[in-house]
Amino acid sequence: MILSGYFDLQWWAYIVIALGLTHVTIASVTIYLHRHQAHHALDIHPIASHFFRFWLWLTTGMLTKEWVAIHRKHHARCETPEDPHSPQAHGINKVLWGGVFLYVRESHNAETMVRFGRGTPDDWLERTFYSRYPLHGIGLMALIDILAFGLIPGALIFGVQMAWIPFWAAGVINGAGHYWGYRNFPVDDASTNLSPVGILIGGEELHNNHHAFPTSAKFSTAPHEFDIGWGYIRILETFGLVRILRTAPMPAFQPQKTECDADTVRAILTHRYYVLAQYTRSLERACREAIADLKPTNATAAEGDKGRNHLRSLVRWLQLHSWEGKGRGPIVLDGQGSERLQFIYTMRQELSELWSKSTASIESLVEHLRDWRKRAESSGIAELRDFSRRLPQLV
Repeated sequence: MILSGYFDLQWWAYIVIALGLTHVTIASVTIYLHRHQAHHALDIHPIASHFFRFWLWLTTGMLTKEWVAIHRKHHARCETPEDPHSPQAHGINKVLWGGVFLYVRESHNAETMVRFGRGTPDDWLERTFYSRYPLHGIGLMALIDILAFGLIPGALIFGVQMAWIPFWAAGVINGAGHYWGYRNFPVDDASTNLSPVGILIGGEELHNNHHAFPTSAKFSTAPHEFDIGWGYIRILETFGLVRILRTAPMPAFQPQKTECDADTVRAILTHRYYVLAQYTRSLERACREAIADLKPTNATAAEGDKGRNHLRSLVRWLQLHSWEGKGRGPIVLDGQGSERLQFIYTMRQELSELWSKSTASIESLVEHLRDWRKRAESSGIAELRDFSRRLPQLV
């Protein structure tokens, strides 16, 4: 029975089964561990919650408190040496191929568990069963696979199950998701979206969107993006097993409005990542024209290299709203055509000061915004002027 297994299937059926089992696991991670436990973006009925806990015990051996604490610390210490798994801090190869070891190391940090693991399950089942015997579930899963599908197919299916989360979650999402990809929002970290359409990792591939709106139950923000985890959440909601608490705020507009007021400032503060993203997209043509006008100057080799590095930094900002590292000084450019680039860049930085001064009175913030718009209007840059005129329409 062990050699042949209870089910005698075609080879392709074993592949489908392996993919199906791992998909339930990634759905459990993204819905239960990530969106529910770590960020409280939704509530889950006890029936569904206990299923997710039991399934993760079977297929990963991960404890809810450990996963949640490590993930919360990642957000709190993002891209710093204290980040448990930042490729910017630890190197892409270390996180991509050894992310699971970074996870295990951080799970032994008692301070992380106490500080960031609050509010996770601490009931009788967790204390006497899951936390006490975290590896027994994996052993039980191995036995079930072998008895059901035979020694060789069962062992292979079990191996895929054991490698799935360490590779896709600990490696790809934590590694590539902070290194390669596209960005919708210029958040203050290196997070990226890996693909607009993802099935294998349950919507977690939309990582930049998540870092922009960490408490949103829905990760997709653009029409071309597909968050399969959100689809499952809506299905569970239909059966009363999930209650959605928060999603990303969506901007609204009043086309007839022409002057900035307190409501404009509040809208910009709420949608600050959207505003910065639109600024970059709106000024793209002006930046490219200015870059084309840049001419080499009679500078030393060292000064020339410095100028080219500054230019590359600006091009990366222009194309991907890229994260250049915390504490980085302002970009400074020299040469013909650089004055416009420098002005566009400076205006972006000054616009972002609006929310860095959010503790100031609303009246002073309105004056700050009006002064910014006056300078945009008189800049002689048509794209900047048009962007400035659209700002009051945001509500």
